[in-house]
Amino acid sequence: MRVVGLFVSRVTAFALAASFAVAGAAVAQDEATDYPNRPVRFVVSYPPAGTTDILARIVGQHLSEILGQQFVVENKPGAGNNIGTEMVVNSPPDGYTLLLVNPANGINATLYKKLNFNVLRDIAPVAGLVRVPNVMEVNPSFPARTVAEFVAYAKANPGKINMASSGNGTSVHLSARC
Repeated sequence: MRVVGLFVSRVTAFALAASFAVAGAAVAQDEATDYPNRPVRFVVSYPPAGTTDILARIVGQHLSEILGQQFVVENKPGAGNNIGTEMVVNSPPDGYTLLLVNPANGINATLYKKLNFNVLRDIAPVAGLVRVPNVMEVNPSFPARTVAEFVAYAKANPGKINMASSGNGTSVHLSARC
């Protein structure tokens, strides 16, 4: 499947939606060909207006237009993605509750000692939507121009560098810890 930007062909969208329908479930053949025949919940484990939410809204709107059924984005933020993920894990495995997964879902398996789910066992991957790199930026007046120069500066000047991230345990935070 070749995805151009976030938009896919009608055939690819149907295949994607059909895959959603059977992900983790034994759906009857006649139901799969009729999918979706009611609104689909598209769960985002972050508050509205962030990049994950915006991506879900763009993809959901496009799937709604192509498949003729609403894909409703439902934000369930909290606990580093775990509230929304657990809600999806506990939903019927019928393809009508989807989760937009991001790196936090994999990271959380190592950060939390006790989760009420196992993301590798309980969530079935269906499609990759985007890849997002982490980018390191410094003020133009900062003396380092490369990562190696930055690391050397940080080692020579302990306690003089501040760093911002989107939160503890996020991919941005863990990238800075490497």
